[in-house]
Amino acid sequence: MIQIDDAGSGSLLGGTIIGIVRVETGEYEFDTIPLEYYRDDYFKQKEYICYVITIVKKLFHKINVTTEEKIEVCRGYMFDKLKIWLEENNYTYVCTQIQEPLQSLVEKSFEEYAISLGLPQSFIAYTKYPFHFHRILKWVYADFENRSLLCKTGWDSWQKYGNLPIEIEEEIVKKSNLFCFKCNEILQQGTRAKVKKFNSTHLNKIFLHSNCL
Repeated sequence: MIQIDDAGSGSLLGGTIIGIVRVETGEYEFDTIPLEYYRDDYFKQKEYICYVITIVKKLFHKINVTTEEKIEVCRGYMFDKLKIWLEENNYTYVCTQIQEPLQSLVEKSFEEYAISLGLPQSFIAYTKYPFHFHRILKWVYADFENRSLLCKTGWDSWQKYGNLPIEIEEEIVKKSNLFCFKCNEILQQGTRAKVKKFNSTHLNKIFLHSNCL
């Protein structure tokens, strides 16, 4: 049986991972919908949904998927065009919530992809919802000039929150577990740090070393 799922489509950061696995053998392959498909006209025309077909065709070829194999497809909107393609090419599939083994495999692939873009491993390891929009937004605003280039800027939420006014202040670090959102190094308790403040759905404070501002 073949499973097909995605990871990262709901993350502000990066493109989207599309993965497939042959359950019986553990053969796993994945590829990425490029970030450019989440910007400008590509995004408005939902070209990223069409690109899913391009990826799946390539991954099917890699592990020699046949029309005799049962296929489970995630029921999310990402696969609307793919389902039409599967029917046109005589594949048998069902839409369902994808479980193991693919769920963990594709999520791990997206985590590794996000780390390759610069998101710290510790951000993923110690944050319950590491790809939550407003958590990623804080990370982006810590180095906006560079990190905004890694975002799905076609999103309505980016249009709303992607150009907020910033205030910069200075505070004494009172906690021992704060880290700089730009260099990811610990902020020493009792030292002075720069603080970027902005309001999205609530007040956000981004602590930075003075030389990281």
